[in-house]
Amino acid sequence: MTVSVPFTSLISVKDLDQLATPEWRVIDCRFSLADPLFGRHAYATGHLPGAFFLDLEEDLSGPVTGRNGRHPLPAPGLLADKLGGLGIGDQTQVVAYDDAGGMFAARLWWLLRWLGHSQVAVLNGGLQAWVSGGHPLSTDTPEARAAAFTLKLQNGMKVDADHVQHHLGTPDMLLIDARAPDRYRGENETLDPVGGHIPGAINRFFKDNLGPDGCFKQASELQEEYGRILKGGDAHTAVLQCGSGVTACHNLLAMEAAGLDGARLYAGSWSEWCADSTRPVATGPG
Repeated sequence: MTVSVPFTSLISVKDLDQLATPEWRVIDCRFSLADPLFGRHAYATGHLPGAFFLDLEEDLSGPVTGRNGRHPLPAPGLLADKLGGLGIGDQTQVVAYDDAGGMFAARLWWLLRWLGHSQVAVLNGGLQAWVSGGHPLSTDTPEARAAAFTLKLQNGMKVDADHVQHHLGTPDMLLIDARAPDRYRGENETLDPVGGHIPGAINRFFKDNLGPDGCFKQASELQEEYGRILKGGDAHTAVLQCGSGVTACHNLLAMEAAGLDGARLYAGSWSEWCADSTRPVATGPG
């Protein structure tokens, strides 16, 4: 069996174990919205051998203003410098993982692609799959030799709030919301000051991308499920959002793994949208 290298969407534990070299970079993206220090503590307790750590809020997000969402995109140049400092160069294969089904690792996956680095994949099944496969963890902190990371920003991969508002109700945009169904309906909202969803958005809970084993469903199954959402339309019309632009990347990753590329991210997502009281809000099942 021929293995496809580089990896650009998902990578299995078996492939990571067999193919990884010292030139690869494995990044631990563990995080908890309830405990911002969780990821760092978990990394110190035990991580994949050779893995570095990046924090969702300190490394993979930019400053919060109160009107740009809870996890705005980081400054591209700063992130590029940080990645280069970890030894990620233009030809480096990057593997991101977490312990939440790829919920946070997918954010790094999308960010690297946005910066123009396509050789990045999420470890399918994450830390749990690695451990259950009998592989060890390490508490050693690796040393990195800086590499030249060339920034080639791909701004066509995202849209802003004005784009979303301008295209509401038009066939040019299919808005897909990755939040849990109750939050989409406007119920049990605990993270944002306003409950509900952007009018016209379709709900696709990101956890529905996973099977009972915590791994992504097979590409054929994902292709069928997203095909029903797209209703035969072009993936390029899809704009994906969530609460703060994090779990929407999980849906983008699932679509990519299914061969449905071209969808874009609304990074500010609901937390940015609802910060402006002039923007319309919908509640209920949609």
